[in-house]
Amino acid sequence: MDALLDAQIHTGSAVLTDSAVLIDGGSILGVVPRSEVPAGATRHALGGGILAPGFIDLQVNGGGGVLFNDRPDVEGIRAIVAAHRRFGTTALLPTFITDSRDKRARAVEAVAAALAAGEPGVLGIHLEGPHIDAGRRGVHDARFIAPPDDVDLALMTRLGPGRTLVTLAPETVPSEVIRDLAARGVRVCAGHTAATWEQMEAGIASGVSGVTHLYNAMSPLGHREPGAVGAALTDDRVRCGIIVDGHHVHDAAVRLAWTAKPAGTLFLVTDAMPPVGAPPGDFQLYGETVTVRDGRCVSADGRLAGSALDMATAVRNCVRRIGIPLDEALRMAAAYPADFLGIADRRGRLLPGLAADLVHLDDDVRPLATWVAGKMERC
Repeated sequence: MDALLDAQIHTGSAVLTDSAVLIDGGSILGVVPRSEVPAGATRHALGGGILAPGFIDLQVNGGGGVLFNDRPDVEGIRAIVAAHRRFGTTALLPTFITDSRDKRARAVEAVAAALAAGEPGVLGIHLEGPHIDAGRRGVHDARFIAPPDDVDLALMTRLGPGRTLVTLAPETVPSEVIRDLAARGVRVCAGHTAATWEQMEAGIASGVSGVTHLYNAMSPLGHREPGAVGAALTDDRVRCGIIVDGHHVHDAAVRLAWTAKPAGTLFLVTDAMPPVGAPPGDFQLYGETVTVRDGRCVSADGRLAGSALDMATAVRNCVRRIGIPLDEALRMAAAYPADFLGIADRRGRLLPGLAADLVHLDDDVRPLATWVAGKMERC
């Protein structure tokens, strides 16, 4: 048994001092006052800082110089996971964006193999496209955008163990398909969508339960046509991921979303690309160069192409730029994505019986170490 001491502990429901997190065998045994640490426990003095649940990122396109679309194999997944672990993310969904059906099938098979091999930090897969609106595609390749058929439906539901999250445009996908996906346990998110408010509400009624990168690549909020953004902000059934990097969404719009959405229904994603955890430099997407400058990933025609954001920076931005309290920002990076994905009984909080996935941060919210299933790694 190990006891982690001498840090401010954020459990996901409380902020504790003079306490310790007890872990053993990959699981959390409990959080106890320092005076109640068992005599036989191995004590680890952290020397201050913040101890919190490991971050959970549901939208990770790449990292460590690797793009999942280009490396849809276990080795590629392993490299992406390792890159993000340096920034406090202990579990994630490798995200495969619009591409050929063959490559999409390989991506699903790679995640299934990673799960079967017990690769740490892999929760399942996020399939972002290709069933999206061509006019709101962003940098997604228009050649591969198409409505779903039976083969696509089989691909979206064949992962087995692990979680599948699908981003689609609800106005382009029949309601019966959305209902079928939701009934099979797939988390269905609206994204890259030109949906009207009415079309969004119809999608939500059919089983859309989330929104991918709120505000970006979707019909905006207008005072006569609320659009997809209006439905996302006003329908409490919907949970929204948001990119807080100062480039994708104006700080005031982030603050509006945080104010409008009930606690627990707004969570952080990075939409990260290969530059995260890699030496500075540009990268290739669909055979074209994406330029990385000042934290922005931009295609040749000026479109944002994912981000160079890590989750620790997203949390720090929430606190510094938006004014969100630290304990809430930490929940937005761990507890709330776990709730949305349906894994709160395993991850996202420091509770007895949950996985010993933690991050130790300094007082400036910069990662010092992570624990994945109780195994510590310096950042």
